[in-house]
Amino acid sequence: MNKITLEPRRVTLAWDERGTGTPIVLIHAFPMDRRMWLRQITELSDQYRVITPDLPGFGESGPPPAGLSIDSMADILSEFLTALGIDEKIILGGVSMGGYVSMAFARHHAPRLSGLILVDTKAGSDDDAARTNRGKMIQLAREHGTAKVIEAMLPKMISETTRAAHPDLAEAVRALGASQHVEGVVAALEALRDRPDANAGLLNVTVPTLVVVGADDAITPPVEAANIASKIPGAIQEVIPGVGHLSNMENPVAFNHA
Repeated sequence: MNKITLEPRRVTLAWDERGTGTPIVLIHAFPMDRRMWLRQITELSDQYRVITPDLPGFGESGPPPAGLSIDSMADILSEFLTALGIDEKIILGGVSMGGYVSMAFARHHAPRLSGLILVDTKAGSDDDAARTNRGKMIQLAREHGTAKVIEAMLPKMISETTRAAHPDLAEAVRALGASQHVEGVVAALEALRDRPDANAGLLNVTVPTLVVVGADDAITPPVEAANIASKIPGAIQEVIPGVGHLSNMENPVAFNHA
């Protein structure tokens, strides 16, 4: 594990990296951290320099800055790359919240990209019902902690097929979510609730793009992935059978192949 403090924001980020070659930067889902990418950093690092940061307020990164947003997360990621001395273009990938950050990065820092991987995510902003639910989750986190948040989310995060075949994975996801800091979870929920619609920006993406979704994703279903793929010229869509919202964890073999 590595740590760096970015100035002038005074944001401290933790990250893992392995391998050499073209950098692939992978951004975790909510409410996970960089540990969700274990099978990717292990298996893809024979060909690439794989970098997996914890977003502000998650994992071993420092507290989130005031006013954290999806766009500011993308800006922090760009500052992080500069701090690491990465001048070459990167392949950027993200699951769910990490996908939102990746789309924001494509809007604001397009010259830094050579490829994009959008996983189990969507381009639209929250509707009224979703915003109300975010508020309930914020209250749940503040009053009862992050363990209750992941407990409420878990039934939709992993498919029934995965839960039946790999009950240990469900426990690992539960433990990951429960280990997060309340401050980071609340800040991220507010950022997710208030994020902008990303559909228009997708039309301007010019780098090769892979859109991956679990066939049984109940949070951002395949129709959302199809919408993203239809708006990015030349985008390729891969649907992984039998998995839900955390496709890279539920079937890492198929995900890594894609």
